Amino acid sequence: MEWEGLVGIGFLIVIIGVLIMILGIALAASKGGEAEYGGVIIIGPIPIVFGSNTRAALLAAVLGAVLMVLAIVMVLLARRPPA
Repeated sequence: MEWEGLVGIGFLIVIIGVLIMILGIALAASKGGEAEYGGVIIIGPIPIVFGSNTRAALLAAVLGAVLMVLAIVMVLLARRPPA
């Protein structure tokens, strides 16, 4: 697959993710409930975890760790010589 195709797929995945977040916010606002939020900012090897409560921050930390492991595996697979 060409690099341009992969960039297009990546861009499409980001757009879909943003639309899902907007839909989730709209649904939470329509129900009148409080929304929980959490996130991870990774600067080099140092993760900065934040959230509206402990549960949201812990979930964000776990998902961040899973995504970091997935990124490392993808980099290692990309560096592997072709068979």
